[in-house]
Amino acid sequence: MTRTTMALTVVLAATFALLVFGSPALAREGDVLVRGACSARSAVKLKLSEESGRIGIDAEVDQNRNGVPWTVTLTRAGTRVARAVRVTRPPSGSLEFRKLVANGVGPDVVRVVAIRRGERCTARATLGCLTRW
Repeated sequence: MTRTTMALTVVLAATFALLVFGSPALAREGDVLVRGACSARSAVKLKLSEESGRIGIDAEVDQNRNGVPWTVTLTRAGTRVARAVRVTRPPSGSLEFRKLVANGVGPDVVRVVAIRRGERCTARATLGCLTRW
């Protein structure tokens, strides 16, 4: 096996492992984690979690390029709850956006839309009713 072929095999195996296993810290039991769709080559993920009676919303866009600004908008039940510009950062060329919101009555439908020049990413997730004591 040539050195180039071996290096390529290692890189492909590592990439496959990341895609299959992901990061173990991403989701806990009871969290909702979805992968969305992008109009180009980026990837978007949305995670919803119960946090002390509120909803934790975590959005991540991975573009594999650093320094790219994105406008990220979060909505719950069709109402905007947050909007900000975030810039992709090293080492992975991704951005994260986090927001805590009040828990609504019934299931909560949350949507993230991330836009940059030439690309649009969206993801949608539903968190079921949270039990309140």
